[in-house]
Amino acid sequence: MEKIKTGPKDFFLWVAAMAALYVSAVSLITLFFNYIDIAFPDALNSYIDPYSSSIRFAMASLVVLVPVYFILIHFIRRDVVREPVKKSLWIRRWALVLTIFIAGVTVVIDLITLINTFLSGELTTHFILKVLIVFFVMSIGLMHFLADLWGYWDINPRYAMSVGVGIGILVVVTILSGFLIIGTPGQVRSYRFDDEKVNDLQSIQTQVVYYWQVEGKLPAHLADLADALSSYSAVSVDVQTGNPYEYATTSALSFKLCATFNAVTQPNSPTFSEALAVPVSTGVAGQYAAPDSWYHDVGQACFVRTIDPKRYGPNIVNPAPTK
Repeated sequence: MEKIKTGPKDFFLWVAAMAALYVSAVSLITLFFNYIDIAFPDALNSYIDPYSSSIRFAMASLVVLVPVYFILIHFIRRDVVREPVKKSLWIRRWALVLTIFIAGVTVVIDLITLINTFLSGELTTHFILKVLIVFFVMSIGLMHFLADLWGYWDINPRYAMSVGVGIGILVVVTILSGFLIIGTPGQVRSYRFDDEKVNDLQSIQTQVVYYWQVEGKLPAHLADLADALSSYSAVSVDVQTGNPYEYATTSALSFKLCATFNAVTQPNSPTFSEALAVPVSTGVAGQYAAPDSWYHDVGQACFVRTIDPKRYGPNIVNPAPTK
């Protein structure tokens, strides 16, 4: 067979295609791992990404890189059809053999890990599913590129097309599953706004308590919290709606803070607490009085707070001068 030199076009097509493939495979495995973590939470892992950053990044990677990979492979195979001698390009052989090697080693390590964990008696559904996912993805890659190296797809191009369609469907279903779990981009933005509102209310609450400790009374208005010396000005406006947060005293030691929310507090929100997930009602719709609870429903929610003088004893640092 006539040999042909690898040109810049062939080199970069193969390098780009393999890079897109590897990142896509890692992203697909990452998505499956995150779905398993959500469906079967690990009691030893207390951290939950409040905004599912890894899921969103993996989804974005698949949306972009999977089509890129298929387009690049289309160009590569079209060139091979036009010039069959390109099947012997060194860059092609290296790419296929390297991918087969990586997939094969990963499968072997995956099986060793599974057997070792089984022998140690620590198998869990959470762990088994992750091992099976790695085995499944890497086995598909191993068999596909072995077939490519042996020329199977050249003899059966229709099968190659069917495999490509099947992988495409798998990726689409996986991405759509992500939207069902983390919500649409609009919903995620709404959740972030809700968390920002709770952060604002927490900041206001802290300043109100400090004001009471210094002045010995609750502020009549949020504007009273302004401190020119420290350049502090209480956050008083909802950045989403532009409307001011509602603040009012309900007694000498109690006050309420209100805001309008887009959704019920999400379980993975930084402001969510399992122990305080069910708020204590004040008897007024939308008002909650559970200490330190920031659980809220859709719409306006008010949080009633009562200062405990024994815990937050007043410390009047600027008493009125005596005559």
